[in-house]
Amino acid sequence: MKRVSKNIVINEELVFLKEKGNRSSFKLPQIEEEKNIRSFIPENFLRDDIEDFPELNEVEVVRHFTRLSNYNYHLDLGLYPLGSCTMKHNPKLNERIASFREFTELHPFTPFKFAQGTLKILKELENLLIEISGMDGITIQPTAGAHGELTGMLLIRALLQDRGNPRKIVLIPDSAHGTNPASATLCGYKAITIKSNEKGCVDLNVLKENLNEDVACLMLTNPNTLGVFEENILEISKILHENGSLLYMDGANFNAFMGKARPGDMGVDVMHINVHKTFSTPHGGGGPGAGPVVVKKELIPYLPIPKIEEDESGNLFLNFSPGKSIGKVATFFGNVNVLLKTVSYILKLGSDGIREVSENAVLNANYIRAKLKNIFHLEYDSPTLHEVIFDDKFQEKYGVTTLDIAKRLLDKGFHPPTVYFPLIVHGSLMIEPTETEPKEELDAFINTMKEIVEEIEKNPETLHNAPENLRSRRFDEVLAARKPILKWKKEN
Repeated sequence: MKRVSKNIVINEELVFLKEKGNRSSFKLPQIEEEKNIRSFIPENFLRDDIEDFPELNEVEVVRHFTRLSNYNYHLDLGLYPLGSCTMKHNPKLNERIASFREFTELHPFTPFKFAQGTLKILKELENLLIEISGMDGITIQPTAGAHGELTGMLLIRALLQDRGNPRKIVLIPDSAHGTNPASATLCGYKAITIKSNEKGCVDLNVLKENLNEDVACLMLTNPNTLGVFEENILEISKILHENGSLLYMDGANFNAFMGKARPGDMGVDVMHINVHKTFSTPHGGGGPGAGPVVVKKELIPYLPIPKIEEDESGNLFLNFSPGKSIGKVATFFGNVNVLLKTVSYILKLGSDGIREVSENAVLNANYIRAKLKNIFHLEYDSPTLHEVIFDDKFQEKYGVTTLDIAKRLLDKGFHPPTVYFPLIVHGSLMIEPTETEPKEELDAFINTMKEIVEEIEKNPETLHNAPENLRSRRFDEVLAARKPILKWKKEN
């Protein structure tokens, strides 16, 4: 399959810039001259704050918004190879189930006896995630991955505080996700970065050198942002626990080994799970999301309230009794709509399907790695799981950068992969094909990357003008970051 980007391109203007005229989609009936049309329209529907408000007929309005709707590249169109984001296709069945009116019309203040069905489903989700992760307790309240990180760190602080010393430091590998230091800092800790070894994993000697009685935990992304699984995780957890410290695992990349191994069996104490990436729900664009946090038994007393519990009659209810809980971390009970899609996804796949997800994610990433490793440089040559990180070292001699390659991919009809992250790889191209991409789509992407390399070797200067076939050309990203235009202003 060859990707061709020769679609009709229409540079749609802002609606305010369209030619003015006395046009409309319908006409109001004639009225007596002494009456004003405004007297027939409720005041709250009238507005005169927009100067030269456009007058358009129906076909102009429909075409305007239809053209705008086609501006986005999206998962229903093609591969979205953003690393560490798991931008995979999500089954439409899950969207359908979550849209049932029995769920969407259930008011948050509905008495528990009338919400037993939904509570039972959420309780089943808790049990499923506990089983898959190998942990002992859970909260499904957090509404995003970073929100789950924050919740997990609050739990760690509460436990250590109860032991008599919350401690002061959180260690974070340089291969971790960028939100980890922020979550630690928000919980009152000092985040200290520790360097990776030549394999891109935690250096045990560096870890030991940085351990002392002030270290609360290590926040470990596993597999890390290089796509590498921490092969010494059992030793890491042992070292931490001997120091009275805890092991936090960033589970954003859990789709790389779920069903194959369980973090709870590796000595992990706390982990958040990005169910909006790993277990369905469209990811990206700021939401919606959910980041349940699974914990070992010593952290269960501190989990957020309310908790789903069962009374003597076998009915489920939400227990708001605080006890040692860190309190609420979300309004009502979090993003229930997202959690419903998660249940649907897990039950549809079953244990064998969950395992196959991981196998396919790893297979797809390593297929791309094998096909492109001779034309793109690999800074870390360790075996990778769900994603592969190339860089632009081979292209530097032609004066071509990662950004140039990413922009040319747009011309070729593909969304670019993550660029310049992780920071420990200079000029990185971070590619995660996910488990849902068929071989034909992967081959189209691979062939396109090879075409770009051929162009670099023959006419490298042409890439500096990319993209050339889109509605917009290359933006001045530095200027946009320093002087963003956040509101349209009409020019005289």
